[in-house]
Amino acid sequence: MGKVYLVGAGPGRADLLTLKAYELIKRADVILYDKLIGDVVEVIKNSNAELINVGKRRGHHRMTQKEINKLMVKLARQGKIVVRLKGGDPFIFGRGGEEAQYLAEHGVEFEVVPGVTSAIAVPAVAGIPLTHRDYDPAVVIMTGTEVKERINWESLAKFNATIVVLMGVKNLDKISKNLIKYGKNPNTPVAVIERGYSKSQRIITGFLSNISDVAKREDVRPPSVIVIGDVVNFREKLIKVENYKKHIPEK
Repeated sequence: MGKVYLVGAGPGRADLLTLKAYELIKRADVILYDKLIGDVVEVIKNSNAELINVGKRRGHHRMTQKEINKLMVKLARQGKIVVRLKGGDPFIFGRGGEEAQYLAEHGVEFEVVPGVTSAIAVPAVAGIPLTHRDYDPAVVIMTGTEVKERINWESLAKFNATIVVLMGVKNLDKISKNLIKYGKNPNTPVAVIERGYSKSQRIITGFLSNISDVAKREDVRPPSVIVIGDVVNFREKLIKVENYKKHIPEK
């Protein structure tokens, strides 16, 4: 019996891979990799492993989740070291929990290797610290593609927390309107960080009341990380600091 490693590739920068992730990529017999791994794809090309692209994007699936689950089990039962390489962190909206459950139920040994989630890394490179003593004392990370409508919008709107939304560009208008409807200040600052850690990174800012219109006007596309909260204003202080200017787009 082989083993499956559920590995986080981080936010798409090869130098933000963990040492353990890098070592496993070098050791792997097979790497099943996602779409959103950025320039980490160049790292896996230098591996001797068999590379299988199983990336999923809205409306475009090379493999279904069920097929990926079955493939991991099949390869492990062939005695192979399998790296399931996922963008960000496997357990932050990466379906890593579902994959771990499937492996456990089928008696396959596995290990989770955390990665740097884009929910934290992308705001950081944009000059937005998600926690700061002068701002909200909590952080909420949510998905923008909630299908089953399990979000308690009233509680979320009233909670004194910075809100980070992943995969939320398509539903930005709905998210904004729901938060305002249930009591969130329409003048709450919002930043949308498009393609963080890439050469085409953009930062679009506005307020809860107008960010959807601004994003449409600027033709913002996925992948983007959305930050809602007063801490968004903190980036203006960092933009003025010379050694941050090269990291933070001014727009």
